Amino acid sequence: MGIRFYKPVTPGRRGASVSDFAEITDRKKRPEKSLTVRKKMTGGRNNQGKITARHRGGGHKRLYRIIDFKRTKDDVVGTVTHIEYDPNRTCRIALVEYADGEKRYILAPEGLKAGAKVQSGETVEPVLGNCMPLSAIPPGTDIHNIEMQPGRGGQMVRSAGTRAVLNAREGRWAQVTLPSGEVRRLPSKCRATIGVVGNHEHSAIVYGKAGRRRWLGWRPHVRGTCMNPVAHPMGGGEGRNSGGRHPCSPTGKLSKGGRTRTKRKASNKAIIRRRRSRRYGEVKV
Repeated sequence: MGIRFYKPVTPGRRGASVSDFAEITDRKKRPEKSLTVRKKMTGGRNNQGKITARHRGGGHKRLYRIIDFKRTKDDVVGTVTHIEYDPNRTCRIALVEYADGEKRYILAPEGLKAGAKVQSGETVEPVLGNCMPLSAIPPGTDIHNIEMQPGRGGQMVRSAGTRAVLNAREGRWAQVTLPSGEVRRLPSKCRATIGVVGNHEHSAIVYGKAGRRRWLGWRPHVRGTCMNPVAHPMGGGEGRNSGGRHPCSPTGKLSKGGRTRTKRKASNKAIIRRRRSRRYGEVKV
């Protein structure tokens, strides 16, 4: 697992890099057909055809790999047959074949290799790739793919290179530190997978040219200060202006320092310590 740098034969290649895909077991292998469905591109539009996520569209055609986030096949030993690339997420995925012949995709933690045995359940050992309730995981263990509600499937800590740490347990609650620094209280029955999500060097990849972003489905991003006043609150002005107001979205919502979390959200009471601000390092309240 590492990064391969291109030779600077063109301006787009200069400084560009790509993953070496060393952990992929067989690059010519097609994804498991029974575990794939067609992925429909939305172009950032909702069911009314209105753009709700800007700068999206185009991109390469993809097949969606159905990932087993719930890991409910308890006490059945599975063997990792392949580590594969997934175009729909930043981490790698592992194809697991269970003793009864069923195959499922799981998120591949760092260090998991073909031939390894994985298992899920309340009585399994807390080793790499195994999935178990928080009540059975030793405190201080690195975990990922964490459920927020029992039986709902993993929703947190699924990106490449991320990890959470189980701090403590008290009664029917467990305390987990998330990658953002937020400390959250979760039911002890929620499941999590042991280990750190693989492909941790994904964030260090330099795309090098705009075309590589278009292949991923990302369209050009135009700054608000370059627009006309009719198109953006920061647009217009004689000459080159800095905007004349705090950075904001086209609808006037503040871009920096503003609170984005709903004040009356039900899960607010589950947050013990807020995440730290990336800009100043202070705790958000």
